[in-house]
Amino acid sequence: MKHSLLKYLSAILVVMSTTAALAQQDPQFTHYMYNMSVINPAYATENKDVINMGGIYRAQWVGIKGAPTTQSFFAHKPLSKNVEMGISIVHDEIGDVVQESNIFADFAYVLSLSERTRLSFGLKAGVTLFSANFNGFQYTDPVLDPAFQNNINQTFPNIGAGTYLFGDNYYLGLSAPNLMTSRHLETNNGVVGSGVESVHFFMTGGYVFTFNGNDNFKLKPAFMAKGVEGAPVSIDLTTNVLINNRFEAGVGYRVDDSVSGLVGFYVTPTLRIGYSYDYTLSNLRSFNSGSHEVFVLFDLDLGRLSKKGYDKSPRFF
Repeated sequence: MKHSLLKYLSAILVVMSTTAALAQQDPQFTHYMYNMSVINPAYATENKDVINMGGIYRAQWVGIKGAPTTQSFFAHKPLSKNVEMGISIVHDEIGDVVQESNIFADFAYVLSLSERTRLSFGLKAGVTLFSANFNGFQYTDPVLDPAFQNNINQTFPNIGAGTYLFGDNYYLGLSAPNLMTSRHLETNNGVVGSGVESVHFFMTGGYVFTFNGNDNFKLKPAFMAKGVEGAPVSIDLTTNVLINNRFEAGVGYRVDDSVSGLVGFYVTPTLRIGYSYDYTLSNLRSFNSGSHEVFVLFDLDLGRLSKKGYDKSPRFF
């Protein structure tokens, strides 16, 4: 199994290194490890009697007028031993001007490589809804730029793909949740005013360490690398500790961008809530008070009604 794991990781690194790394446009999440359905359609759990649901709200660069806010939601469930399906939604807003919603149906096909190792392949299919409202803008130029003369409301088809290798205590993934580029503003009267949604590639991974058989203390390092043409690769490094399978706390570092503090708590065995705060390290730190993010994870156990004494294991990822 170790050989297969190294071989898979090497293949992912080769793909990432040959992919060019326009500016980053996809929303970013500090709790990316609990938002995997949005990032990677191949994400699977194999809990056949459970519908996994979750949502994240992120307010970025609080204090800057027009700073982005993002909401995401997902729900998915295995339909058979090899098939898992779900939905994922991401809604992104920049001030009162730009709104974008990505609505997808997700499909994953899971292969068993060994008794404890699975490899899944996933596809997303859906639409991107884009709108820009320029009402209320105050212009300083006497001649109005044609790109801002009309509000925009457009719908684009979109697809995504990914692969996900996972076991009881680790995962590795490679994905591109939006594969179709979309042009929001076209050339108008010889004036070029275009906004192109570029393809973003995500590489993710995580592991759960248990020490000396102590099941009440677990160390959970994770990472995410995001690449898009024309911008540096964005890298998140996170380490959480899980205590008594109930309380979680950790720290994160987004290279050359921010440091984060994360906490999470199991309210019940099936309901989990969490919060993170990002402190900006870049030049933007003088203009904002940081970024805030909250998440809710809920597992709807369809088998609980017929299974007394059901003991749910914690969701590591």
